[in-house]
Amino acid sequence: MSDVIDLAEAPVTPEHVAIYRQDYRPPDWLVPNVSLDFELDPERTRVRSKLRVTRNGDHDRPLRLAGNGLRPLAVKVDGSEARWTLDGETLVIELTGIEATIETEVEIAPSANSKLMGLYASGGLLCTQCESEGFRRIAFHPDRPDVLSRYSVRMSADKSRFPILLANGNLVASGAGEGNGHWAEWDDPFPKPSYLFAMVAGDLSANRDRFTTMSGREVDLAIWVREKDLPKTRHAMESLKAAMRWDEEVYGREYDLDLFNIVAVDDFNFGAMENKGLNIFNSRYVLADEDTATDADFDNIAGVVAHEYFHNWSGDRVTCRDWFQLSLKEGFTVFRDQSFSGDMGSKAVKRIDDVRLLRAAQFPEDSGPLAHPVRPESYIEITNFYTATVYNKGAEVIRMMRTILGDEAFRKGSDLYFERHDGQAVTCEDFVTAMEDASGIDLGQFRLWYSQAGTPTVEARIDHDAASGQATLHLSQAVPDTPGQTGKAPMVLPLKTALIGADSGEALREERLILLDREEATFTFDGIGETPLLSINRDFSAPVLLNADRRPGELERLAEVDANPFARYEALQELMYRALIAGARGEDADPAPVIAAMRGTLQSNALDPAFKGEALSMPTEGLIGDRMDLVDPEAIHASRDALRQAVGKALADDLARAQEQHASGDDLSPGAKGIRRLKSVSLGLLAAGDPARGAALAKAQYDAADNMTDRQGALAILASLGGPERDAAFAGFHERYKEDSLVLDKWFALQAAAQRADTIDVVEELARHPQFSARNPNRWRALVSHFAANQWAFHHASGRGYRFVTDMILEVDRINPQVAARQVPSLGRWKRFEPNRAALMRAELERIAATPGLSKDVFEQASKSLA
Repeated sequence: MSDVIDLAEAPVTPEHVAIYRQDYRPPDWLVPNVSLDFELDPERTRVRSKLRVTRNGDHDRPLRLAGNGLRPLAVKVDGSEARWTLDGETLVIELTGIEATIETEVEIAPSANSKLMGLYASGGLLCTQCESEGFRRIAFHPDRPDVLSRYSVRMSADKSRFPILLANGNLVASGAGEGNGHWAEWDDPFPKPSYLFAMVAGDLSANRDRFTTMSGREVDLAIWVREKDLPKTRHAMESLKAAMRWDEEVYGREYDLDLFNIVAVDDFNFGAMENKGLNIFNSRYVLADEDTATDADFDNIAGVVAHEYFHNWSGDRVTCRDWFQLSLKEGFTVFRDQSFSGDMGSKAVKRIDDVRLLRAAQFPEDSGPLAHPVRPESYIEITNFYTATVYNKGAEVIRMMRTILGDEAFRKGSDLYFERHDGQAVTCEDFVTAMEDASGIDLGQFRLWYSQAGTPTVEARIDHDAASGQATLHLSQAVPDTPGQTGKAPMVLPLKTALIGADSGEALREERLILLDREEATFTFDGIGETPLLSINRDFSAPVLLNADRRPGELERLAEVDANPFARYEALQELMYRALIAGARGEDADPAPVIAAMRGTLQSNALDPAFKGEALSMPTEGLIGDRMDLVDPEAIHASRDALRQAVGKALADDLARAQEQHASGDDLSPGAKGIRRLKSVSLGLLAAGDPARGAALAKAQYDAADNMTDRQGALAILASLGGPERDAAFAGFHERYKEDSLVLDKWFALQAAAQRADTIDVVEELARHPQFSARNPNRWRALVSHFAANQWAFHHASGRGYRFVTDMILEVDRINPQVAARQVPSLGRWKRFEPNRAALMRAELERIAATPGLSKDVFEQASKSLA
């Protein structure tokens, strides 16, 4: 019987202690070199660590090495047994000199690590996830991002179980060990923080390729998966090479090692991880073919592969000083991957997708109890701040910076940033300063985007004096109060603006970039003889809520003639919002303007199918609720259902023609993707207007589909309908894909997202399905997260939806607190809902907060949500 206790899984009482950005202090000790020796075994892995440490500054403070679930079996200083203590789980060693060599030995159990942080087992593999504080679950170490080290790693294991041994950097030696054992040694020449450490051991096969860099260096590329999945890695490899080429051309960034590895694992808390030279991916962002992946899956794979590769410079070579600076690497890199994806396909459609995600995920965060700045001021558990604000709003901050500076100056700024801070751990302030120094533009007030939470609201009104030919644009802004922040200063808002002739439909002046940096301001346009239509915040140049004073017919005209695709999309969406909100309030909601604008969009020969598909997609019930002072899920659902029904009936012929189009499943061009997108959107509206016809068409599309996009599109429509077509399609889908874990996630997700009165019954039954597992984050999210995002079903008047999600949070909190904590915000916006639902939601949050042994991850989210 082993005498090593897996403290990581032992019940503990979390220390709910906040950490503040203002308390940052440089590390007392630096660690220039780390040597690690792993004797790998799923049940008992022995880890020997050797750290060369140096005192940082003139002080007499001891060396403190973080641990989590570790018990030291041996501790040596300069080769001799050392005196040490444990302060909680921190190893404390008194040192007298300015440098020393610290050796520790621990034993861990990867197979028992359900948190999926540190070293854990997944599908026969041993793999790591160390961001943000997972390395301390492997070995004692300062485990903070401003301690950068050169790593050398030796791995030994049973060759029959773990024939492939991978780590960061370059393979320097390998050989046979005792019996059936073997070993490999890896060295990473670039200093890195511990959160970027990675290793993988398992029975894997590689899709190999090569890339020639702009300086002529040859880089070996490999994507490691189970042998049966090799055919599904082609798209990921092509995406990797495209990203490498793009980063050279757009940012001048060349890859710096001789080898780049990607490994796909089934159990992963995140999408992927940018570990230096050894990226570890959730398999859903690697594996794809036309039969099992949708167009959205293909696009997501390309975007995530690019994101993690781009981190090689914006995150690895230049990293963040502390976790409050997380957006330094994530906001910048999200902006880079968004730009890459736009260049690889349709810029307009990509921008629409990105803004839709921002509005669905980040705007609610900004207006709720968990609102925080892009650079937070405090946290209890840092993993709770891997949020849409840090990532997506952080990307919008970078985008605004580029808009203000211009492309050329922004590129000079990024070059200076990488040159100045290569090999360093720095702050968001350092990034902005590099942009200022390269451009000569003062960004002092702009820095408020990093420190003030909340989404600014902009009021816009334009006056036109026909006699003088002058138009005057009146603008005002307000930044709302958020938890801990009141009385905020005005932000710098870059608003791309154009005036369009109401009669001619032509631009009356070139697009103008307006910088609104005060609470109120006016801007004049001369030589405007024609009545102008206001096209403002084009391309969503600032992440704001816009309230523009519109004349009757103005939105309809903009939806018809605006040359800016995003602005044209916005006009049609705003028409929909006005009708939907009026209907939800019980007011007269005339669908005629929406129907006319949608008809014009459908019949236009100037618009591509991809844009049509986005423009015709009606706002979700969640987005509608975000526009209302008080959310009534039943009223919103009824209003949206009525408008969709009216559109489906009025435009049946046009929608049928769009739905009949076909693009071959092996064609992944933007045009083919657009056809498939429009096809499914049209099918959904047809089904709303005539459910029986819709069910028949959906089943026919499902049966005839030669790709997952058409198949899933049809199944999504059938999910919300009744009848034999639905039952047959779902049964057939399960039978066909029951052995494919990623596709089966879709089966769970589609049923959880169904717009049906009995969805809560279905979801509760699916939670008992033999193929549902709370231990697999993908499967858990497929059911629980998709259900919680289904506003009508989740907010069931009985409160059953709240109880179900709470039960699932508490169950998975004992297994994987990170996954559990990310679901708490679905209950956290209780103040926005009508009183009965608000009381039910608050009661579930109180139940969560009162649960004994609650993780600090979930405690922080629940307690802040109750404040």
